[in-house]
Amino acid sequence: MSQNNEIEAKIILPKAIHQKLCHDFPVKQSFTQENYYFDTTESLLKQYNISCRIRLFSDHAEQTLKVPNKNPIQNDFHEAIEINDSLKLDEAKALIKQVAKGSPIIFKYSVGEYLDQKFSQKLKLHLQTFCKTHRTLANGPQNCELTFDDNIYPDNYEDFELEIENHNPDLIAQILAKLKKEYKFTQNYTNTNQAKVARAYIHRVRI
Repeated sequence: MSQNNEIEAKIILPKAIHQKLCHDFPVKQSFTQENYYFDTTESLLKQYNISCRIRLFSDHAEQTLKVPNKNPIQNDFHEAIEINDSLKLDEAKALIKQVAKGSPIIFKYSVGEYLDQKFSQKLKLHLQTFCKTHRTLANGPQNCELTFDDNIYPDNYEDFELEIENHNPDLIAQILAKLKKEYKFTQNYTNTNQAKVARAYIHRVRI
């Protein structure tokens, strides 16, 4: 189990700028992941601004809750407490298969413990939506890691995203300003700090 305070800038970019960024910075890792998002039938987690997901990689998996930080250290970027449990790939696939057949999940481990403490009843969570992401991790300016995501949603909509995650919000601001100037992209309400789960809900189909 891990728990950390996640601070990140998230910007949806035009495909051409996204591809140029991927080309211009040294690649550290490149891989595909599948993100499955869960909630109750009454959208209880959404009401509390909590997101719950299982993420599949090629050889392992994880389950994660993102919950609001009651005492954020900044206001410019996306910030949340992330509670994460490692899962065996077969275990995670079995859970996905279970919900695909219509049976709800009751989460275990640290995610389940948090949900039990937060809510008065055992929550039965259903699969709501998903997305598939090709992720590229690159070494950016000042050795700050850059994340480039190519996301495909249930209705086959595709978008392209830059994430800059760091514990130092001042460094995030510096790197973001540098990239905006050099690559000539702008930020607005529709392309900034938009969570994947929210976009996955917009582009979901009945599953």
